[in-house]
Amino acid sequence: MKQSIIPAGSGTPIAPFVPGVLAQNTLYVSGTLPFDDQNNVVHVGDAAAQTRHVLETISRVVAEAGGTMADVAFNMIMLRNWSDYAAINSVYAEFFPGEKPARYCIQCGLVKEDALVEIASIAHIGDGA
Repeated sequence: MKQSIIPAGSGTPIAPFVPGVLAQNTLYVSGTLPFDDQNNVVHVGDAAAQTRHVLETISRVVAEAGGTMADVAFNMIMLRNWSDYAAINSVYAEFFPGEKPARYCIQCGLVKEDALVEIASIAHIGDGA
């Protein structure tokens, strides 16, 4: 059994997906880009601000499912430029100050030219993990 997780104020996605899906105690958060509710890129040229926006959006999805960022077990990070790696990691560390989730990070093109970072997450909600 699975349940779509769509926080209040979420915009209409640019493709056929929902912000998150809770299946039993596992939350899958879709790849999250630095978009406003109209799918416009926010904080153009500022990787740190875009990362903060993305992680705040992910945090809302996790909270809507009944969890916190401490429940996140795995992150997939996609960045446009390796030159933004340090800025992304600096903000990322603020959201994961204690025990860190597993993760990977790749450089790739993203769906909008001004987007510098995209993050997808997996969290375990309410199971003591």
